[in-house]
Amino acid sequence: MTNISIDEMEQFLAQLPKVELHLHIEGTLEPEMMFALAERNGVKLSYPDPEALRRAYQFDNLQSFLDLYYQGTSVLKTSQDFYDLAMAYFSRCDQEHVLHYEIMFDPQAHLSRGVAMNTIMEGLTGAMEDAQRKYGASSGLILSLLRHLPEQDGIDALLQAKPWQHKILAIGLDSSEKGNPPGRFRKAFDIADDYGWHRVAHAGEEGPASYIWEAIRELHVRRVDHGVRCSDDTKLMSYLKQYQVPLTVCPLSNVRLGVYSDLRQHNLKMLLEKGLCVTINSDDPAYFGGYMTANMLAVQRAFNLTESQWLQLTANAINASFAPVERKQALKQRLTAAVVNYHLGPTSAAAGV
Repeated sequence: MTNISIDEMEQFLAQLPKVELHLHIEGTLEPEMMFALAERNGVKLSYPDPEALRRAYQFDNLQSFLDLYYQGTSVLKTSQDFYDLAMAYFSRCDQEHVLHYEIMFDPQAHLSRGVAMNTIMEGLTGAMEDAQRKYGASSGLILSLLRHLPEQDGIDALLQAKPWQHKILAIGLDSSEKGNPPGRFRKAFDIADDYGWHRVAHAGEEGPASYIWEAIRELHVRRVDHGVRCSDDTKLMSYLKQYQVPLTVCPLSNVRLGVYSDLRQHNLKMLLEKGLCVTINSDDPAYFGGYMTANMLAVQRAFNLTESQWLQLTANAINASFAPVERKQALKQRLTAAVVNYHLGPTSAAAGV
């Protein structure tokens, strides 16, 4: 695609099939739903209305976001709450042509409030099953441990998840990165091996490049969430390229949390051009101002990527997913068909060409 206008590229990105690998389901809790669930469950919020809450979404760093994020989880109490939260996200995914998503959840944030693991899992898995029937989307769950809590607290959560082990795809590690190195959670990640789960971890967002090495060497992760600090270490860059270790980069999140002051300063394009397996994701979109399409459009405006680069980013996400081989093949076919139909135009596509 040459000499394409900004409007044409934005149309192209809007209809492009998408895969999301770095999404915290609690981070999709829009202010309006937060207030609706608070009223349903008799929870008193610190803000008078959704607009006042939305105005509070001005974060200095990761911790300032997490303080508000955990306050928001207080409205989630019943299976229906978790179901409604997930279905709202899945519905938006259908509108934005997100065909596969692997979503993280933070059970410790709920278990500590007296919400049972069964309550969480019944709501989330029920929504996933209904979304597959309604939208034809595929999905997976990633149980994320909170790294600011002791490892034993995470292990206790894993033991409570054992009856659901076949409904969960992977173990993850999130929350406050600074001062909480990945290596502290080796025992917990070994338990996940017994469950047959994949391994992912947040590393190299606010923390140093050494945390990425640690996640790879000590936790044996298959994917690195964020990972943008890899560019501080040339040997790490070479390793990530050689072994195609996926990075689930979250552009708008990185700007809103001060990892980069401006998206044009982000290293995403450089990482892509150097051949690393970079993907684009929305992280906590209700708080950071954009779901998948908004992140992609923001990246396009900042870097003016080519069509082939966008196809590479999408192919990276498909390859980096934990979907079965046959599902990956189907997603690649959908991607190819969407590009062909886009270039043929609406008339030919509608005629079934």
